[in-house]
Amino acid sequence: MAHGPATLADGWKAYISRWVFTTNHKDIGTLYLWFSFAMFILGGAFAMIIRAELFQPGMQLIKPEFFNQMTTMHGLVMVFGAIMPAFVGLANWMIPLMIGAPDMALPRMNNLSFWILPFAFAILTSTLFMEGGGPNFGWTFYAPLSTTYAPESVNFFIFAIHIMGASSIMGSINIIATVMNMRAPGMTYMKMPLFVWTWVITAFLLVAVMPVLAGAVTMMLMDINFGTSFFNAAGGGDPVLFQHVFWFFGHPEVYIIILPAFGVVSQIIPTFSRKPLFGYSSMVYATAAIAFLSFVVWAHHMFTVGMPIAGELYFMYATMLIAVPTGVKVFNWITTMYKGSLTFETPMLFSIAFVILFTFGGFTGLMLSIAAADMQYHDTYFVVAHFHYVMVAGAVFSGTAAIYYWLPKWCGKMYNETMGQVQFWVAFIGFNIAFMPQHFLGLAGMPRRYADYGLQFADWNMVSSVGAFIYGGAQIMLLINVILTIRNGKPVADEKVWEGAEGLEWTVATPAPYHTFEKPPEVK
Repeated sequence: MAHGPATLADGWKAYISRWVFTTNHKDIGTLYLWFSFAMFILGGAFAMIIRAELFQPGMQLIKPEFFNQMTTMHGLVMVFGAIMPAFVGLANWMIPLMIGAPDMALPRMNNLSFWILPFAFAILTSTLFMEGGGPNFGWTFYAPLSTTYAPESVNFFIFAIHIMGASSIMGSINIIATVMNMRAPGMTYMKMPLFVWTWVITAFLLVAVMPVLAGAVTMMLMDINFGTSFFNAAGGGDPVLFQHVFWFFGHPEVYIIILPAFGVVSQIIPTFSRKPLFGYSSMVYATAAIAFLSFVVWAHHMFTVGMPIAGELYFMYATMLIAVPTGVKVFNWITTMYKGSLTFETPMLFSIAFVILFTFGGFTGLMLSIAAADMQYHDTYFVVAHFHYVMVAGAVFSGTAAIYYWLPKWCGKMYNETMGQVQFWVAFIGFNIAFMPQHFLGLAGMPRRYADYGLQFADWNMVSSVGAFIYGGAQIMLLINVILTIRNGKPVADEKVWEGAEGLEWTVATPAPYHTFEKPPEVK
């Protein structure tokens, strides 16, 4: 065939242009998911370097300066590159399907909001190869460490943060516009699946707080390059101002990460319990309450800066108050499972683990909310253990559950259930071996972000590192399972939606294999 090479080139051209210029919400959702998994592996590699160094006391593998760069990059890549884009990918894929919309409201902006992300993270990771190294001031980049003593690459770091923020704001506006304007007739707000609700509330949070982060990094830029003194005490500024501005963004941010996870779990638990979600409207109001309260508790990250007692008391009680709507959600998930016809497929296992481990992380959060006790816990490994129980057992476990749950819907093929279950148990055991000992280390006084430590911390650090490598291996199993499913998984059965079971409309939004039951349960 004389036209062979040209035809091949045309095929590649068409393939590339399809993915680069696509405005299809499913394609963009897929791009987000693959990108976030790539960032998850990269951020995980940084974590493996950290845990390998901490396997024993003393400096074995890397220099302390590089260790600091790794802790910074691990946090930034995991939060902004892995967890957030993963949930945006799920939103892109599922929200139009769940509300009966033909696509997202602003498809071309949707394309743009994804394609600026790879460039943002290329800029961020390229700082590691610059003179003076990458950012070395922790993922919270406190001034004046990040302004007066930072490496030259800090300007690139600030630019990357701006681009990520722009992406988040565009994605959020798109979700709000889609849900407000493109719901199918009859799809009222209080009939929307909970995943849609959690994302609408999350989108409003993102639009509100991303400009605050932009303000913080812009003030940093001014202090570094233009002679201002926002955070420099010598010029009349205040380093504590940075903490206030950062955490006014940073605390709602942790709820931005976890609210879509609540939505995912609220879809999965009813499916495998064979009953509707208990207390739908209370779940919606609890989500809104959590979002509102997330704005008024930021300084619980700052109990050690010398706040007035009245301020400490206020932030302590306000933080404890967040436990109430969160507790409502946990109660509703457990009550949904109570007397349900439960089966324990992979998504359900991850969801139940989410409820147990996230609740545990919530209890350690309550411990940290006590201002007097926080003086001891602050900046120790206890805090690291707490937020990994919330972030990893919360966001990552639920994200993994979502992938297993919706993968058959996305590609029309069923994943390997046995491999999924094995992956769950390896991840669950590895996670707990990695992060449970960090509570003990923190309570014994081991500070976080240290490349070396005293001999008394050696045993638990070794255990923690082993668990981290087990957990990391589990993620490779997930990747293999997904690729095998897409390439040669078994095609899923035709959908059969239960009929005549009032209040079980949620089955429409679940993948085929999970509701091909011969007979619906009795509806009383």
